[in-house]
Amino acid sequence: MNQQIGGIIQAGYGVASGRTNSSPYPKGTIEMQTPFFKQLGLDLTPFFPGTLNVNISPNEFELISPLHTFRNVQWAEGFEPEDFSFTPCQIIHQNKSFDSLIYYPHPETKIGHFQNPSIVEVIAPLIFDLKYGDRVTLSVDPRQVRILER
Repeated sequence: MNQQIGGIIQAGYGVASGRTNSSPYPKGTIEMQTPFFKQLGLDLTPFFPGTLNVNISPNEFELISPLHTFRNVQWAEGFEPEDFSFTPCQIIHQNKSFDSLIYYPHPETKIGHFQNPSIVEVIAPLIFDLKYGDRVTLSVDPRQVRILER
């Protein structure tokens, strides 16, 4: 049985979607990474090429047994390879459930990038009526994701 936790959609850095002018990845990281993950067995093409940032503060999360972990992915020239994990989840918004994935670039391989431990990055299908500040419910498998209540 899945565990559910409330969260709020908040703006991120705009790097995953390529929506920020300061990004070194004009197409966005997700679009650039998608072919690499597909080659490794995970197809992200059904999802929007960006991430939703779900703030579950004051709680935090940790992946304990993700469905997919890919090590040493060299997805961008001139940058060090990174490790990534993904695990299924659902975003529930306005009584609709959207099958999604937690996207977790391992911080130990992403030097110089800080991610708040209360922010869960989620790759989801395009949810047309979702906007910053909206409340959502995140549903996770407690065998794969641990919610740390603070």
